[in-house]
Amino acid sequence: MSKEREGSSLGIKTVVVPAAGMGTRFLPATKTVPKELLPVVDTPGIELIAEEAASVGATRLAVITAPKKQEVMRHFDEFPELVETLSARGKDEQVAKVVRASQLIHPVSIEQKKPLGLGQAVGLAEGVLDEDEDFFAVMLPDDIVLPATAMEKMANVRAECGGSVLCAFEVPREQTYNYGVFDVEDSENPDVKKVVGMVEKPDPEDAPSNLVATGRYLLDRKIFDALRRIKPGKGGELQLTDAIELLIQEGEPVHVVVHEGKRHDLGNPGGYIPANVDFGLRDPKYGPALYQSIKKILSEYEAEQGIQQ
Repeated sequence: MSKEREGSSLGIKTVVVPAAGMGTRFLPATKTVPKELLPVVDTPGIELIAEEAASVGATRLAVITAPKKQEVMRHFDEFPELVETLSARGKDEQVAKVVRASQLIHPVSIEQKKPLGLGQAVGLAEGVLDEDEDFFAVMLPDDIVLPATAMEKMANVRAECGGSVLCAFEVPREQTYNYGVFDVEDSENPDVKKVVGMVEKPDPEDAPSNLVATGRYLLDRKIFDALRRIKPGKGGELQLTDAIELLIQEGEPVHVVVHEGKRHDLGNPGGYIPANVDFGLRDPKYGPALYQSIKKILSEYEAEQGIQQ
């Protein structure tokens, strides 16, 4: 997949990836290694995002980075010396893995000097968009959505309905306090809902639905104007949710695609570990042995804990 190819018929050129966070939930590992470079099996999360972006025809990956976090961008370099050494040793499979990231998509670094919220991070990307880009995508690197078809569905809804389109997952109502929750109305398509409001992390009894936001957004360019007009919240942060809510209040169309599939949260060890197990089990090289190892580990754990089957 070449980063030089033209954008697909979906019309998505730029994918914005906020990656300026400190990764505090992964300390001490993230003292020296950015969270986005932690591997899922053998592939860093940022490369999985780049692959998904390229799969929908995007040609530009706008990565929002912190001043001292440029290692994320270096992952997309070509590493000629390493390639030369591996090639001389006949390690063609490893060569392909090394050069893959540099061939997926064109990365652009945008520096976020202070972590002032997702809204502020997204707003920084305005300057890298071409004049004819009426919309763009945002993919949060903490969220791996499987299968990676959500953005394609969202682009089709945007083409039909206009405005902004977000990705939603259903969760048990008692878990809604962890998420931004959509207030929705039905549409003719059961997998697409019209958004009439958003509530950030409500108590379960106050949640307007059990449809929650995950890390995929297809945003109309009008979001930048909305971001300039909202007020900062706690800690001086600008929330993307507030800007989307403003667009809704002003009559701009906002829809969600209810994604039927899996989501892995790479943003904390509790989600990162299952992601590695899931990807590892499906890896043709590591899967069979991993399956046997997991069975053995579970058996030993159940015996230690006195768990009866």
